[in-house]
Amino acid sequence: MSIWKRKPLHLLLAEASESEKGLKRTLTAWSLVALGIGAIIGAGLFVRTATAAAQNAGPSVTIGFIVAAIGCALAGLCYAELSSSIPISGSAYTYTYATMGELLAWIIGWDLILEYAVGAATVGIAWSEYLNNLLVNVLHTSPIPYALSHSPFQTSATGEHGMINLPAFFIVAVISLLLIRGTKESAFVNGLIVIVKVAIVVLIIIFGWSFINPANHTPYIPQNSVFVDEHGVGHHFGGIMGILGAAGTVFFAFIGFDAVSTAAQETKNPKRDMPIGILGSLAVCTVLYILFAHVLTGLESVEFFRTGGKEASVANAITSAMGANYEWLAQFVTVAILFGFTSVILVMLLGQSRVFYAMGNDGLLPRAFGHLHPKYKTPYKANLVILVIVGLFAAFIPGDIVGDMTSIGTLFAFILVCISVIVLRKTQPDMKREFKAPLSDYKLPIVPVLGVIVCLAMIYGLGWTNWLRLIAWLLIGFVIYFGYSRRNSRLNNPDK
Repeated sequence: MSIWKRKPLHLLLAEASESEKGLKRTLTAWSLVALGIGAIIGAGLFVRTATAAAQNAGPSVTIGFIVAAIGCALAGLCYAELSSSIPISGSAYTYTYATMGELLAWIIGWDLILEYAVGAATVGIAWSEYLNNLLVNVLHTSPIPYALSHSPFQTSATGEHGMINLPAFFIVAVISLLLIRGTKESAFVNGLIVIVKVAIVVLIIIFGWSFINPANHTPYIPQNSVFVDEHGVGHHFGGIMGILGAAGTVFFAFIGFDAVSTAAQETKNPKRDMPIGILGSLAVCTVLYILFAHVLTGLESVEFFRTGGKEASVANAITSAMGANYEWLAQFVTVAILFGFTSVILVMLLGQSRVFYAMGNDGLLPRAFGHLHPKYKTPYKANLVILVIVGLFAAFIPGDIVGDMTSIGTLFAFILVCISVIVLRKTQPDMKREFKAPLSDYKLPIVPVLGVIVCLAMIYGLGWTNWLRLIAWLLIGFVIYFGYSRRNSRLNNPDK
């Protein structure tokens, strides 16, 4: 049994051609763009922007967004080539299996749990927080009691202890059941959400632009210093390191566009639609992010986002800088945040279920993960397991523990995707490619190499504590692979 054995491309493509017997092809290019925008605009835009400005870069957080967008664009070109050439569920996991062998495929599949499952739980926790904000500031009713909306590891300023985060568990359960009902229905609901929240973001940019205070953008790139947060953790603030730290922090804001590729097997015309879905959603969101960050950091100072405006930062900045006449906008922002978080959770759970589906079919996880619902043709058992795992995590673990872990796990996945393009160009030069990443010839692979470099720079900016967490997570994955997956792999054990 070789841990480096690769899954033959002809086998992957044969699985794709048999998709009418499995996953239904129901998604169009617009559905994919909407899924990508739905995943991208949400937690990152409304939460991580202010965090990166306060802890890392001040107003130059916009440059951090540009760095993160460049890394995503380079990786996105690689994703587009692979997803249009290998239209099968599984995203980076599948591409790695075809190019670099089973062990690295397992590593990336295990790593993607950090992006999709842990990321969905993190956003579910944030959804719970903003639900309370909606109840208090928009509907003017009582919030959900602290004990029922926070984990057991959290204590309020007044000494209340959390018990369980019921709203977070609720939203994860509802969306998981929606995904079992069908991808087409999920995409339709997500499309409505996308229209609403994009409209709100545009309104903030338009109305907020005239309230920008130039003093808040001076100096645009602060001098090098160290900012120590309330947990006693130091962060590089200002200068190049501050910008790299901000890029790593706001990278969470871009997580999701690659999830589009996990739905390749459910796309009507993947060779045309996948590149449009991936690059189109990334382009739209990058423009909105840079404009939004410029407006937000111009409305209030860095100190505001470190203190009184830290919670519900966007709504608080609008109320503080734009006055009572724009209270309606602050309330709309709260509603948009809930919409945004909901669609992010939807796409992350969709991506995780499709990765589990592919790994179950390959025998690296129990075969039940690859079972489809007899009526809805969705991987319902994978969705149910994910509901339990993600729901429990959202209910009992604080959200701030794993935010950066989601970013570093995704960056690691992007690096392997970029390398996969180089390997596949060399080992399969004659393979039909409907979309080719530019400047990616294996003799001079400029785009993939630059993608690796930019992603490594952002990992560097996240700091050594996150490097150690990623290493620990991968070590746990090795134990599972050598203890179960290697012995049950269909590729290495065709008789099983």
